[in-house]
Amino acid sequence: LVERFSHSTLQILLVNHINHANEVDETFRQAMAKLRRVGVTLLNQSVLLRGVNDNAQTLANLSNALFDAGVMPYYLHVLDKVQGAAHFMVSDDEARQIMRELLTLVSGYLVPKLAREIGGEPSKTPLDLQL
Repeated sequence: LVERFSHSTLQILLVNHINHANEVDETFRQAMAKLRRVGVTLLNQSVLLRGVNDNAQTLANLSNALFDAGVMPYYLHVLDKVQGAAHFMVSDDEARQIMRELLTLVSGYLVPKLAREIGGEPSKTPLDLQL
């Protein structure tokens, strides 16, 4: 993959899906470094999950770990309402509060956009933080 990307004339952007800082290990950091060396722009999207990453400090740790690996936090999705996942659901109000707290813990460029996916829409729909 790195070899193929190194010969491309296109601007390549790769979006990772990492939900917790514990997923950012040395193997991941080395892989991201190889991709960065050939000019790949690296972003991350996460899903806000109750009991996994539903507090500001955990998200701050994730943003910092990603940044240290050369990956910019991009989106934080509220969970889609799918069967069998209700126990992971975080309400919109809780999500907004977590994001407001996150803004006090990290620099603005490390704060992902809070968004939801709505079927039929051409892109993700941002959630207003109501600051």
